[in-house]
Amino acid sequence: MEEGMQLIDENGKFNVDGLQDFVTATEFAQSGLSYAIVAIIGSQRKSTLMNQTFHTKFKEMDAYNGRSQTTKGIWIAKCSDIDPFTIVMDFEGTDSNQRGENDAAFERQSTLFALEIADVVLINMWCKDIGLEHAASRPLLKTVFQVIKRSSKQPKKTLLFVIRDHTKTPLERLKKFIFEDIEKIWDAVPEPETTTLYEFFKVEITALPSYEFQEVEFKEQVAQLRQQFVHSTCPRGLVGDRKKVKSASFSIYAEDIWKTIKENKDLDLPSIKVY
Repeated sequence: MEEGMQLIDENGKFNVDGLQDFVTATEFAQSGLSYAIVAIIGSQRKSTLMNQTFHTKFKEMDAYNGRSQTTKGIWIAKCSDIDPFTIVMDFEGTDSNQRGENDAAFERQSTLFALEIADVVLINMWCKDIGLEHAASRPLLKTVFQVIKRSSKQPKKTLLFVIRDHTKTPLERLKKFIFEDIEKIWDAVPEPETTTLYEFFKVEITALPSYEFQEVEFKEQVAQLRQQFVHSTCPRGLVGDRKKVKSASFSIYAEDIWKTIKENKDLDLPSIKVY
């Protein structure tokens, strides 16, 4: 199942039968609690990163045909050759112009779903966007932080920022920019003001060179990134605070979460659309 299946289509329809078939085919239930779920959100061209890191087969953007939306809705696949059993979820890019403002609700809903379902939320971002007020990751993070602050029982998540097309700017300097930025976004979100970002998130930051111009170096560093997901459920792994539903109930759990999000008419959250 490395090629993936569409869990939720672009119209928000949940693929109940498809998920049940997926769970059966991958023997997900046999993993017990030894599993991890990774969601990748953020800028477009995420599928390339997913396929290189997790050996999946998500559809990728054709560089020769320019930027366009390749992932529609939410896709799910089993990661190949990683212990523990790892599921990866690919979401629509937040910087696509192919969804109009009327479809901004789906962007909000899918982000909430990623936050609820995943143990690790991997945020794909471009080096050139760091520090820009209207970069795709900023409104996305505002959405994430608003939800977290409203949910005091939310288990601790890992936010893994992956900086793409790393330039000559030292990584430590980029990390400083990102930490300052996310702390500013967190502090700008309304009450409760007494909570700190790091009560809810473990934050990790890594950088990768250009896939198009430095393919060899890119693949070498992606191999190192992949190693972070090996034994991720161990105490010092990416999946630290494990408080998840048993895998045997994952199908019902995921469907219920999406239904709750879709039916909640009171979600007063910002659009992730970039202006």
